[in-house]
Amino acid sequence: MIDNLEFRVKALEDRVTALESATGQTSQSLSSTLSKKLQSPKEFLLTKKTKNMIQKTLVLAYYFESIAQHGAFNVNDLETTFRNAKEKLPVNMNDTVNKTIKRGLFVEHDERKGGKKSWMLTATGEKFVENNLSEE
Repeated sequence: MIDNLEFRVKALEDRVTALESATGQTSQSLSSTLSKKLQSPKEFLLTKKTKNMIQKTLVLAYYFESIAQHGAFNVNDLETTFRNAKEKLPVNMNDTVNKTIKRGLFVEHDERKGGKKSWMLTATGEKFVENNLSEE
């Protein structure tokens, strides 16, 4: 019984070593990478000084697309991100998105998501958020 257990432990150690070699990471560096906590939408929003609902929508869309790395977003995604940030929703999310599109900060995505229109940030929108909502 003990010989079988020792054999199984040795086999598992060999598998871990092989996986570490394949990924180029040790179990310590891998667990360190996994333990880094993703910044919350609220934390990210607090790093920006939004002045209105359009800017707040833009910042939270940036969070969803770039930081959380979910890609294109629809109305439901934006509403969920607002709720996760514990922020009041825009009175009319579609109207807010349309105003953001008119300013050249969002563009409609080719594919529908969940049966609804989806959008992505434009390069201008990304740059605006990255420059702390300044056009410089």
